[in-house]
Amino acid sequence: MDLEKWQALGNDYLIIERSKLPFELSRARITRLCAPHFGLGADGILLVERLQGQEPLAGALRIFNPDGSEAELSGNGAREAALYMHKHGWAPAERFGIQTAAGIVCPEILPEGFCRMDMGQAAVRSADYPDAPADGRGEVTVAGRALAFQHVSIGNPQCAIALESEELLQALDLAAIGPAIEADPRFPNRTNVSFYVARSPQQIRARIFERGVGETLSSGTGAAGAAVAHALASGGGERTVKVLLDGGELLVEVAADLHVHQRGWALPVYKATLAQELIDELAALE
Repeated sequence: MDLEKWQALGNDYLIIERSKLPFELSRARITRLCAPHFGLGADGILLVERLQGQEPLAGALRIFNPDGSEAELSGNGAREAALYMHKHGWAPAERFGIQTAAGIVCPEILPEGFCRMDMGQAAVRSADYPDAPADGRGEVTVAGRALAFQHVSIGNPQCAIALESEELLQALDLAAIGPAIEADPRFPNRTNVSFYVARSPQQIRARIFERGVGETLSSGTGAAGAAVAHALASGGGERTVKVLLDGGELLVEVAADLHVHQRGWALPVYKATLAQELIDELAALE
């Protein structure tokens, strides 16, 4: 069983082609593969399938978190999958489509390992926050402190929280406060959480707590959610927001109607052939 590991700003995924998978990806198998000591160690799995004769679609993508749950979309993961597909000749053109659970995303391959991804239309109201007011805003209590948040749907649910200072941002214990926000009953499908501080109208610093993952070095959809929230809080309108994350920076283009494009890089880490012993152990799991 062959696979590759890729990373984008420290957000690392195992990329597995469906045709090379000898079993279904059950929750137990996903958890074992992503485990840092007993498996390969990763923030998740990208299951890709080539779609021939369906141009401009090059492939289909399913995204799994390390706890075995399935995500609708990942900005970093989709970018890694796009560059993987292009590298392996699935999509010889620089522009193509990828089918995901959140719909079709459209990458544009750029030089030097970069990709500009059409992430689609963001919204401040969705089924992931069914009782939201018209502006998608709300308030959550964290460690006894009430914080305002902005709900953003960008293929998956985002809860973006603006903070007053970078000192406060760095002092947050996301492992302690993230799970309660993720599982807040107002979000029936759980939510991703972005904490951010505005440096300027075009730049923010952010930390991300991903649903089913925990704190990550970066998140493409988390960065997009924070950038949209920042644009709305700054008066709206078209703008490009540089989002500074622990793993690097992403450029998020937010149109006046909240259509989102994102620009960033992704690189392969290694190719691997799993040992038969591990394959046998995975096959024995349900």
